[in-house]
Amino acid sequence: MATKHEQILNYIEQLPIGQKISVRLIAKDMNVSEGTAYRAIKEAENIGFVSTIERVGTIRIEKKKKENIEKLTFAEVVNIVDGQVLGGRSGLHKTLNKFVIGAMKLEAMMRYTDKGSLLIVGNRVKAQEKALNAGAAILITGGFDTTDHVKQLADQYELPVISCTYDTFTVAAMINRAIYDQLIKKEIIIVDDIYTPFEDTFVLQESDTIQKWYELNNETKHSRYPVVDDEHHIVGMVTSKDIIGKPDDIKIEKVMTKQPISVQLTTSLASAAHTMVWQGIELLPVVDEHNKFKGVITRQDVIKGLQSNQRQPQIGETIDDIVQKQLHYDAESAFFTTEVSPQLTNQLGSLSYGVFASFVTEVCNQVLKQQKTGDMVIENLSIYYMKPVQIGSHLTIVPQILELGRKYAKVDVQILSNDELAGKAMVMTQFINR
Repeated sequence: MATKHEQILNYIEQLPIGQKISVRLIAKDMNVSEGTAYRAIKEAENIGFVSTIERVGTIRIEKKKKENIEKLTFAEVVNIVDGQVLGGRSGLHKTLNKFVIGAMKLEAMMRYTDKGSLLIVGNRVKAQEKALNAGAAILITGGFDTTDHVKQLADQYELPVISCTYDTFTVAAMINRAIYDQLIKKEIIIVDDIYTPFEDTFVLQESDTIQKWYELNNETKHSRYPVVDDEHHIVGMVTSKDIIGKPDDIKIEKVMTKQPISVQLTTSLASAAHTMVWQGIELLPVVDEHNKFKGVITRQDVIKGLQSNQRQPQIGETIDDIVQKQLHYDAESAFFTTEVSPQLTNQLGSLSYGVFASFVTEVCNQVLKQQKTGDMVIENLSIYYMKPVQIGSHLTIVPQILELGRKYAKVDVQILSNDELAGKAMVMTQFINR
């Protein structure tokens, strides 16, 4: 039996794209309290069913596919530029293919403006009308209003007309930054990308006996199985260690490990890998936000995912990508060199403390890969000393492996600026062996 929370989420999912919803309407339609309706709408926003827009309200939107994540919806543009919707609200859920800056003659501008575009323009009414007729939405900069005719066209075509107080250059930069951030998100592998779904997974019920475990073991040759209740909530894990020496007729619920560690579909691969290494787990149950069993993720899944991630072209660069690119390895003397570029500094023009840690982590990763075939997971990182390193400084980073075992390593890292010690760190790592 679904809870009221789940029923509201299912109800919201069935609503047509573009429909406006509210706490009061949901509470009335579903016969629940406004508090229950509010919590469900917030959950729907986290999942991606709805989007809340300032001065507009909460709109049912289309959930983005991973491969389409770099496309912004007009609703997201409103939030990015802190805009006001003047017309065409019913089209806020639509995505924009490109944006066009209207800083040229009308005829030239229209050559670039087509269906699915967003025209960024000032108070040029003729340009706004032509763009809407061509199937493009409008973003009016400078805080200007528009004519009633343009607003009527926007409502007719279901294409938003948005007004914001920023200038054209600032708006374009803000939208570019948002698309760039989406590209970074696209490259982050999450559990949802690599897990084995429920229908391809072997599970046990609480009421099953140990005999059932042996039957599954003979069929699959696996030794670990999630345990679920009648409503598919995850309630335990059972392994060969749990059943050895126990009579075949004992129920699984008597021998299983209760409240097992699990991950959600939105958990990052890096986080799942860290949990597996830290806890020494070979298999993790995957659950939704209501603890319902969705599938499993294995150590092999994690390893394949990490290898796949390393082969991906980085389109949206993170600080770690920049750090990796700027490190140069000197094979003869076994140290790394780099330069402190403006992107790597804090507000005072010195090397950022976080970037310092990224340099240490990346150097450890590269030097240990020369010795081990596994992927590294940081267990502990201690920075003992750091003096300000100014912009433009040349750094020499010297790693020294103090201990190297089958599953762990200890590395000492020194960072020198112009031959003077600028920082020192001690790193403890574990490995996910391939």
